[in-house]
Amino acid sequence: MHAEAGSSAAGDVLDRPLAATSLLDAVTDLLRDTRATDFPLDVPGAEQARASCTRLVDQLADHLVPRLRQLSAPAVVVVAGSTGAGKSTLVNSLVGAEVSAAGVLRPTTRRPVLVHHPDDAELVREHPVTDAVDVVASEQVPRGIALMDAPDLDSVLESNRRSAQRLLEAADLWLFVTTAARYGDALPWRVLGEATARGASVAMVLNRVDPASLPTVRGDLLERLRAHGMQGSPLFVVPDLGPHEGLLEPARVAPVKRWLTMLAGPDRARTVVARTLRGSLAALRPWVDELADAVERQAEAATAIRAALDDAVRGPAEEARRTVASGAVSQGSAQARWVELTAPGAPLAGAVRPSGRVDRSRRAGKDRATAVLPLVQDLVSSASATLAAVGAATERTLRDALATGPDGARSAAREWSASDRAADRPREVERAAREWVASAVEVLEDELGRARPAPVDRSGRRAAVRADRRVAAGRRALGDEGLAALALAAAAGLDAADRMLRGLLGDRGDAAVRVLRDRLADQAAAQAHRERDAAAAVLDRPELRPDAASLLRLRLAVVKGLT
Repeated sequence: MHAEAGSSAAGDVLDRPLAATSLLDAVTDLLRDTRATDFPLDVPGAEQARASCTRLVDQLADHLVPRLRQLSAPAVVVVAGSTGAGKSTLVNSLVGAEVSAAGVLRPTTRRPVLVHHPDDAELVREHPVTDAVDVVASEQVPRGIALMDAPDLDSVLESNRRSAQRLLEAADLWLFVTTAARYGDALPWRVLGEATARGASVAMVLNRVDPASLPTVRGDLLERLRAHGMQGSPLFVVPDLGPHEGLLEPARVAPVKRWLTMLAGPDRARTVVARTLRGSLAALRPWVDELADAVERQAEAATAIRAALDDAVRGPAEEARRTVASGAVSQGSAQARWVELTAPGAPLAGAVRPSGRVDRSRRAGKDRATAVLPLVQDLVSSASATLAAVGAATERTLRDALATGPDGARSAAREWSASDRAADRPREVERAAREWVASAVEVLEDELGRARPAPVDRSGRRAAVRADRRVAAGRRALGDEGLAALALAAAAGLDAADRMLRGLLGDRGDAAVRVLRDRLADQAAAQAHRERDAAAAVLDRPELRPDAASLLRLRLAVVKGLT
């Protein structure tokens, strides 16, 4: 948008009592999406971006949207400055009454005050900053403007500094008050520089000036104004009266009051409002672009953190598979239960006789199937414990990776710490272990019922018949659920269970054991990846998507197209 085009657009808007709906809607949409913008990762520049985003929200919510919604509202003149500059005394003197607390104690202005003409009450009431200020009506304020006494920019109270910044963003014109002793301070000039960069209209009051030093101070101040591109800003001088309480004499503030009265005229007020509005709209371009760049840096950091987590989880996932292959799941209670079940006289002791013959009794098979149920529960517990150990080890590895990871990784780790993985994991691993156990009967049936190539010779056919009979005998001896329990124990790493399963089914059960072992290994590796997903879940936020910045740029493009 060229300056001429912006000027014309803002002028067109001011020709009507209400702003063009399309521009108001576009700025309102920009406000909504800026409010939703966050910078959760502590990458370089994130703190500045958060502060800039807060100021932009203030500018949009407290100035642009209200001004576009009601262009005929009074011009808001914010009286701002450093501690002890005399802002409240100046406002009180202009109004001719004590409407804002003034004194030697700091901070003086705790609750901001907005003073307006009584006939402007309805228009002022709609302004969003009225929820944060005391509103006072006074006949001494020219109709068409509203004076706002803001807290100190350098207040010792952070809440006061934040309030002052918000009120400045809401202003159509800044009346900046400084003193001969404070006009060179860095903070006011930084704030004024930000204001002029956003096109705000600024006037200055040099307060408490010793007449003897006035030429020197005034000349130096004018030079500073020129250096900051503010050479056209009005400058008012209030001489030093020495120790003083109460209102200033009317003659002392008469030049400022005449200027405000002139400013309140319809044409002059509209000019100030239009100039600040044009500047504010034009300033959106670099401001939103800067924030969009910061959002992109957040998204890039999130991508890098995800990649670091992907790299970090590979080792634990491979180790998890090796843990299963080593037979770790069969240790402990499962192994003890197996010894109990196979002891002389125990249910499984006679399933396969020393001769290799299988006990084919169906009744004994039902009893054995019932007897091995505790083994199944032990395998659930052991598998759960193994998966939990995999999860805990993976979590430690991932946290170490984030501690030394790319920009923003440590802030992601802090947010991850807020989630209680230790509480979530037991339910997670038990569910995975039960899923593994529940699949055993189906896997065994699939493998035992799988079609095999027909034997080509008589001996092969006889061997196939013997194998089928052996499987049938094994199923009678232990039942499908009992065989599934044996297959689970063998897959977990119990060699004795594997030998018994071979004695009952021959080679037919081997494939089922391999499938179940692979599934358990998959569950262990999946647990490692679930830990990775839990760590990466803190990155699953709209503002960290790769295209997150595009929405802000789109909103800005719409505003630019309308101005």
